[in-house]
Amino acid sequence: MSRIASQIDPRSPVFDQNREQAQSLLKTLRERMAVATAGGNEKLRERHHSRGKHLVRDRIDRVIDPGTAFLELSPLAAWGMYDNQVPAAGIATGIGVVSGKHVVIIANDATVKGGSFFHETVKKHLRAQEIAEQNRMPCLYLVDCGGAYLPEQDRVFPDRDHFGNSFHRMCRMSASGLPQISVVFGGCTAGGAYIPALSDQVIMVEGNARIHLGGPSIVKVAINEEVDGETLGGAAMHTRVSGVSDHLVADEDQGLALARTLIGETNFNRAKVDTAAVLPPRYDPSELAGVISADPKMPYDVREIIARMVDDSALSEFKPEWGDTVVCGTAHIHGHPVGIIGNNGALLSQSALKAAHFITLCDQRNIPLLFLHNITGFMVGTDAEREGIAKNSAKMVYAQSVARVPKLSVIVGGSYGAGNYGMCGRGFRPNFMFAWPSAVLATMSADIASNVMLELRRTNVKAPNPTQEELDKIESTVRAQYGEQSDPYYATSRLWDDGIIEPAQTRDVLGLCLSIATTTPAPTGHSPVYRM
Repeated sequence: MSRIASQIDPRSPVFDQNREQAQSLLKTLRERMAVATAGGNEKLRERHHSRGKHLVRDRIDRVIDPGTAFLELSPLAAWGMYDNQVPAAGIATGIGVVSGKHVVIIANDATVKGGSFFHETVKKHLRAQEIAEQNRMPCLYLVDCGGAYLPEQDRVFPDRDHFGNSFHRMCRMSASGLPQISVVFGGCTAGGAYIPALSDQVIMVEGNARIHLGGPSIVKVAINEEVDGETLGGAAMHTRVSGVSDHLVADEDQGLALARTLIGETNFNRAKVDTAAVLPPRYDPSELAGVISADPKMPYDVREIIARMVDDSALSEFKPEWGDTVVCGTAHIHGHPVGIIGNNGALLSQSALKAAHFITLCDQRNIPLLFLHNITGFMVGTDAEREGIAKNSAKMVYAQSVARVPKLSVIVGGSYGAGNYGMCGRGFRPNFMFAWPSAVLATMSADIASNVMLELRRTNVKAPNPTQEELDKIESTVRAQYGEQSDPYYATSRLWDDGIIEPAQTRDVLGLCLSIATTTPAPTGHSPVYRM
């Protein structure tokens, strides 16, 4: 492999300007992350502690192996929604190491609406299970759940990908050999009761944990029986009488320690992979703050990102003299081989064919794929259409859609229209997808969208001769809509990605994701390489 020689001068005024803009974006990200991960308000947190209960992320810290990282997924889910009263969608999900094994952890936050499920809570819960199933990892549920948030019932309960699908996934994962283990810390009411009930093993904390399909108030209304919550569904009853629980523990720390033991006893093996020696990049990842242009219209070379992300800044580039608006090449990240596709402008026919060819090579050789999005889309215009851009862009979309190797996507800049599709956007189900604070996700830019809508209005034969006031209103409305909806926080709040990450941390995040995805058993079957 040849090493990338950076052309960036970290002492230049442009670098300083870029870094200043990036630091402003990072400041916003860190402030919002602090709010989202704090949980409910101080009064609710104090009440939680008064019951002898740990906060949700403290539980996670206690259950993962000491000194190991926890990759939290979608921590800004539901940001800006519900008057910001449902931080992190009331649930913490992510990947941690428990007793030496990678485990997906799904943990309810009872300080947020009693751990009830909103639409985004369900979506986040299901996404964590999808990652576990796709990457062959056990699930550990830290349960403190009030069931569905009743005012949201039509967005939580009835549809295919609503709350019931989480139970469907639990059953299928357990049947496929992926352990499902629950520790119950508080109430599990109604649908929430099925999280532990469908687990392979259940631990309940005495005095606080309860499981019941219908709580005391429902029982009173339904059958006119008066009963207290502990008698109805307490930990002691379920462990000694009903058998719903397998283990009774005195406190949360004991429950978390036992969960570690149970995970350790699963004898769950993952495939071994060969990795290279880990070498740091030759350029400091912190310099990425000065690499990304402060002005999104100013281009930069995606190789400058790759040089600060891959081992030894080494890239074996594929077809470097052809289709130069896309950079393709193989490298290593934390010792794991990876094929990288990065944008250096709009995707022309040559670029699309080059990327498609490279994707099939990686698929044949069982090399995971990493897509670095900074793409306005596929080229348009008469020349592009005559060169077959519709057909050739479809080949790129097809190649990445059927690739069987793990796929990771990071939106570092713009990700517009069909370019998002070719670069393995959310609709193509990459194993993991993250965004930088500089990310922009939309069908097209606000400039193009407003011009399109203005042109449609001017050529509307049913309402000719628009006034300038009307045109100005259309433009301002479209720009406001696209400005709001293409914001990275708008996207991450709706779980269109797995979280916004800091550029300097991307190498480590990708290294963890590759260590998980590459130990999933490789798919079987024939993968052809075809020249375009």
